[in-house]
Amino acid sequence: MKNMFGREKWQHFFYTLSHPADGFYWIRHQEKGSVGIALLMVVLFSLSFSLNRAYASFVVNNVNPRDVNGLTELIGVILLFTVLCVGNWSVTCLMGGEGRMKDIVIAVGYAFGPIALTFAAATLISQAIAENETAFYSIVMLIGIGYGLAVMLIGIMTVHNYTLGKTLLTLLLTVLAVFIIIFLGMLVADLIGKVVNFFSSIYTELVYRM
Repeated sequence: MKNMFGREKWQHFFYTLSHPADGFYWIRHQEKGSVGIALLMVVLFSLSFSLNRAYASFVVNNVNPRDVNGLTELIGVILLFTVLCVGNWSVTCLMGGEGRMKDIVIAVGYAFGPIALTFAAATLISQAIAENETAFYSIVMLIGIGYGLAVMLIGIMTVHNYTLGKTLLTLLLTVLAVFIIIFLGMLVADLIGKVVNFFSSIYTELVYRM
């Protein structure tokens, strides 16, 4: 646990957010990254996202707080994060990527850090703005999310030793892979449901006949 959340790991995490190219290079070649911190950032993002949906001011938020289920959204975020990492790993394995699954998890997870901070800050800002000042809220969200996505792009590019063009192509194929994985997952879930219903109906029939 100390190796995942030690002082040096946190220092390198903040260094990576301010110097993504150098930070991810050392993560790939000198094991300076932390999977634990990456996963923590994903959880914090889910928490800040749910809090934003529940408590952001009505001038920027039309979601009914009673409809916000933090646990369901956490599960959804973790599943999306997992599918995104698996999708990128599967694509980069076919395209000569040098990054390991661990490196991908760290690159994607670290990128959630600034996005989580953005949602938390935007929630607080929304409480102090008027209806004609919502553009400020939108700018904060745009900058934070954009920076997080830029960190992810640089992270993927660095850990796989790709050019910018190849990285963009890889991310496009990753999105396609994510849709394929989700589609296959839905098919498997539907098949399992039908099998369960089939055996359940057989069991029910046997019980009635006995």
